[in-house]
Amino acid sequence: MKDVSATSLKIGTRGSPLALAQAHQVRDLLIARNDGIAAEIVIINTTGDAVQDRRLSEVGGKGLFTKEIQEALLDGRIDLAVHSMKDVETWLPDGTAIGAVLEREDPRDAFICGTAASLDALAAGAVIGTSSLRRQAQILHRRPDLRVETLRGNVQTRLRKLDEGVVDATLLALAGLKRLDRIDVATQLIDPEIMLPAVAQGAVGIEIRKGDADTVQAIAPLNHEPTAIRVAAERAMLAALDGSCHTPIAGLAEIKGSEINLTGLVALPDGSACHRLARSGAVADAEAVGADLGAELRSLMPADFFT
Repeated sequence: MKDVSATSLKIGTRGSPLALAQAHQVRDLLIARNDGIAAEIVIINTTGDAVQDRRLSEVGGKGLFTKEIQEALLDGRIDLAVHSMKDVETWLPDGTAIGAVLEREDPRDAFICGTAASLDALAAGAVIGTSSLRRQAQILHRRPDLRVETLRGNVQTRLRKLDEGVVDATLLALAGLKRLDRIDVATQLIDPEIMLPAVAQGAVGIEIRKGDADTVQAIAPLNHEPTAIRVAAERAMLAALDGSCHTPIAGLAEIKGSEINLTGLVALPDGSACHRLARSGAVADAEAVGADLGAELRSLMPADFFT
């Protein structure tokens, strides 16, 4: 363990139960892997948490979950920020960097429904609630007979709305359910062949100020290199696509020995077009593999799709 006994770190996070669970995991790991370190969790309200009645794509994108936390990081109110990596925009603010990525949880989506055993078993015309264009596009591509309606809120809110009959079914990240000890609600764990997950889904990242040597030293033992490589490949694909919450994009990288295998997807929101490709290469070239795949996917979409 590293001796950073003189260090007291402030950890910035959203206030949702899932965000807090992830922040507590980071705090506990920091304390366990650094001698005598002190760590405090600081809850920061974000615009993404405040606006619950519209899709993120309609109010500014997934950066709404990170903007205020990153501002606190840059002005020194916190020393590190804990994010679900799938919520982190492609390009970080000047002066910050992802300093560590925890070992990835299961990246699959979970189908949750009280009347059907699987997505394919849903009755024609059934309503699926989601705020994700990625999920919407893949659902409608596979099941154009279904209806998709916007369902925002944290995990508990979405489960409550499902219980109240607002929608017939919903999909949530399995990783979040596991971290909240709610995997019991999952009806079906969806194979990535059916529903490719969001880029970096299941990964927790730690954002820091560039040049903050003490924090870099403290979080170094938390980094899981295979996860960091997989996430880097997926985010390189996303960058090549110039992707945001306005574009249905999915991606998943897997490492087998010295090779990385990356599958990517881009689609129209109504599911009428859905392109899925795969690319493999050396682990050492993970970001190049992602960039190449992103460029190829981009070439398959209309020229004005990403504007």
